[in-house]
Amino acid sequence: MFDSFAWHAGTQRTLSSIMARLGRDRFSRDDFIITPLAVEVKDLDPVFGGYRILQVTDIHFGHWISTKRLNGLVDLINEQDPDLVVNTGDFVSYVMEELAQDLTDGMARIRSKDGSLAVLGNHDHWMDPDRVTEILSAGNVTVLRNDVYTVNKDGAELHIAGVDDISAAADRLDLVLEKLPATGPALMLAHEPDFADETAAVGRFFLQLSGHSHGSQIVPPLIGPVLRGNHFKNYPKGRYQVGDMVQYTSNGVGTHAMRLRVNCPPEIVVVTLKAAEGS
Repeated sequence: MFDSFAWHAGTQRTLSSIMARLGRDRFSRDDFIITPLAVEVKDLDPVFGGYRILQVTDIHFGHWISTKRLNGLVDLINEQDPDLVVNTGDFVSYVMEELAQDLTDGMARIRSKDGSLAVLGNHDHWMDPDRVTEILSAGNVTVLRNDVYTVNKDGAELHIAGVDDISAAADRLDLVLEKLPATGPALMLAHEPDFADETAAVGRFFLQLSGHSHGSQIVPPLIGPVLRGNHFKNYPKGRYQVGDMVQYTSNGVGTHAMRLRVNCPPEIVVVTLKAAEGS
């Protein structure tokens, strides 16, 4: 019987070995773009004015993101001097244990004032969500699985919610809302961007950050994203307004089996919060 996971794992190992031998596993900062994203927030306390949240997503460690690229990526993250770092899932693809220590070590090098947070993606669940959580936790990453993390500054609060993976049917928005305080601005981390319809309908979140689509990877000029799939049909790439909430879908930094990007470079997003006019 054909084992697709074993086939994908073998392909991943083979491609990684070939790329390393060819010297095509090295980090270059010119490969990456840093996208500024200013978001207005109603009733934002002045203490959070200018607050910087850096999003990285879809590392897919062991494919295009090699250990060398991961280390360079972390250096690039740290150079942005973020207040908070968030990662919206798919840390692994089809190979995990032999890469676990390098992934832990890489995550542990991230520097931000208020911590490093993450939600899991579909690949993380396919491999083993508990084990991926363990690997990340060892690297000082707080994994939000239908949970809420609150940053408190001088009595003012900013809430970061994280819903577990939608493709794996592990999402429990009801549990998130039970844990979310009634006051204070809140943003949502969700691997799959089309979950924004559910998030926005609640009326409690000013922003959702997502990945999953890789920005479609192939984006012909004047046409836009051509690859749309499960849970990224509506919001495949970039900024959208969904009701009163902003949805941002990042290109991500890694690739899956298809190591090809056209007009869709690996992306780090730096969100800056600002008070909404009149609030």
